[in-house]
Amino acid sequence: MRGKRAVVTGGAGFIGSNLAEALSIDNEVVIVDDFSTGKLENLKDLVSTGAAKLVKGSVTDLDVLRGIFEGTDFVFHLAAIPSVPRSIVDPISVNEVGIKGTLNVLVAARECSVRKVVFASSSSVYGDTKKLPKREEMECRPISPYALTKLVGEHYCRIFTELYGLKTVSLRYFNVYGPKQDPNSEYAAVVPRFIVCALEGRPFPIHGDGSQTRDFIFVKDAVMANIIAAESTATGVYNIAGGKRTSVLELARTISEAAGSEFRAEFMEPRKGDIKDSYADISKARKDLGFEPSYPLEKGIAETLAWYKTNFQM
Repeated sequence: MRGKRAVVTGGAGFIGSNLAEALSIDNEVVIVDDFSTGKLENLKDLVSTGAAKLVKGSVTDLDVLRGIFEGTDFVFHLAAIPSVPRSIVDPISVNEVGIKGTLNVLVAARECSVRKVVFASSSSVYGDTKKLPKREEMECRPISPYALTKLVGEHYCRIFTELYGLKTVSLRYFNVYGPKQDPNSEYAAVVPRFIVCALEGRPFPIHGDGSQTRDFIFVKDAVMANIIAAESTATGVYNIAGGKRTSVLELARTISEAAGSEFRAEFMEPRKGDIKDSYADISKARKDLGFEPSYPLEKGIAETLAWYKTNFQM
């Protein structure tokens, strides 16, 4: 993508900041974030050098979005409160951002003649159905408020495409990991939490028995998926994942080995709202988008570990 104007909502977050950085090389980029979960340090030199413009604002403010989206080619909508456990504790806030915010993005995009909206959905929409791998046409049974907001967002995208002609694509991220992912949050994702434990020589906290599986995807592959989805003629819903099952115990051992640390596990109660197994069929994204993940787990973990060693203060 070159010479376009792109808006990234939630651009100070983990995936959003990586995406904004990639887009800024050849495009005009505007980042929208209210910093409720995003971090200014994720943007580092991106804003100070003028490579991207930062607007502090919320997707819950429709007037703000209308002003920002004027003259925009693509909107990458990643703003959310990205946590299943937090959504169980505080469903109202998650609903406000996830559903009202997404509707506002679509309304403003339609009014401003945006070419396409790429919506960050989640594999959590599938719920804990036993059938694997997960395919886009399967029934979705969300088991958390967060997952429900993502499914509603997908349907809003579909409706705006069918009723108003606004091109939209929803990307169901599976377990994205990589640089800039926060390990300190109460609801931190498993990869950064495990990496910090390995670097500090602490036991790996594992909810359940560790046999639960996930489909991990490196953030650079997720960024690539966003860009090719925007440029493609495709609309609809797509799984974005590595296309491989990895148990939590296997992940922990991979990180421990990469860090050169002794592996020790501390087993804890399973978390409410967590699913048992997750594994994606990515054949639809391969066919329609030309998506092909290029980072196997070992390579992605090595790059992520190197970033934490350089950038994270123990």
